[in-house]
Amino acid sequence: MMAYIVRRLLYAIPILIGVNLLTFVLFFVVNSPDDMARMHLGVKRVTDAAIQQWKHERGYDKPLVWNEQAEGAGHLTDTIFFDKSLRLFAFDFGQSDSGRNIGHDISQRMWPSLAIAVPVMLVGLLVNISFSLLLAFFRGTYLDFWGVVLCVAMMSISGLFYIIGGQVLLGKLLNLFPISGYDTGPHAWKFLVLPVVIGVVSAIGAGSRWYRTLFLEEINKDFVRSARAKGLSEQRVLFVHVLRNALIPILTGVVVILPSLFMGSLLLESFFGVPGLGSYTIDAINRQDFAIVRAMVFLGAVLYILGLLLTDISYTIADPRVRLE
Repeated sequence: MMAYIVRRLLYAIPILIGVNLLTFVLFFVVNSPDDMARMHLGVKRVTDAAIQQWKHERGYDKPLVWNEQAEGAGHLTDTIFFDKSLRLFAFDFGQSDSGRNIGHDISQRMWPSLAIAVPVMLVGLLVNISFSLLLAFFRGTYLDFWGVVLCVAMMSISGLFYIIGGQVLLGKLLNLFPISGYDTGPHAWKFLVLPVVIGVVSAIGAGSRWYRTLFLEEINKDFVRSARAKGLSEQRVLFVHVLRNALIPILTGVVVILPSLFMGSLLLESFFGVPGLGSYTIDAINRQDFAIVRAMVFLGAVLYILGLLLTDISYTIADPRVRLE
């Protein structure tokens, strides 16, 4: 077991290094610090002095990867690559282009993102799996047919429709929940219910249809026919045999959701005014704050790789044959 985990960790290291190098090339080679200065200053005829001043204030005036003027280890450490890229491996995100501490902002904004993403993931899994099991139980009937039609219709509608429609119906017309805002006190749940409901409802179509396909594939296998031949009820076959053997593809789908637990939902947080990491990223893009965008790209890669590692470990729990292979 430990050798399996170590092997998976070793696989993750070159991936993370590659993401870091690609991010550095995109932000500092393809898009040079001079280009960032011109975009941030927002002036067509900006002077060279203003560009140099902007770069100096943010540490972008150093050489990219090799400093000829430095001595000793400074040839490598006194560079943009060391300050802006290598420090990310120690989760030292530095200062944003506006002067704020990125690490502090992330530690403050991750909690609102978790407050929305965790309920959306847990409730969404429960609703999607339950609904898809219901469709699989009544497979071939009118309930199954119209359930699939409903799923296709729901997954064909844009997520913006659910957000705006939920705000208008539940927030404005029925006045059940606030349309936007956030509170850290005991009344915080009022601001979280609406985005959580919309996040769950908007994912029912695609999630339930995918889980239904998994369950129908398992239902047609030999072990299910053997369970029925032994006299087991259809409910026990579905919830014990079919659901358990479909855990591996279900866990694979969950890994896509894991990074959003910390990164947050860009649309939900932006439209509902939740101060999470999703809205933090959107605001940084609008302000052309490249330091924040670069840090969030790296953090997203780390979380995704961590999700893959946790998924591989969960495979060994759900199916020991994976570890043996």
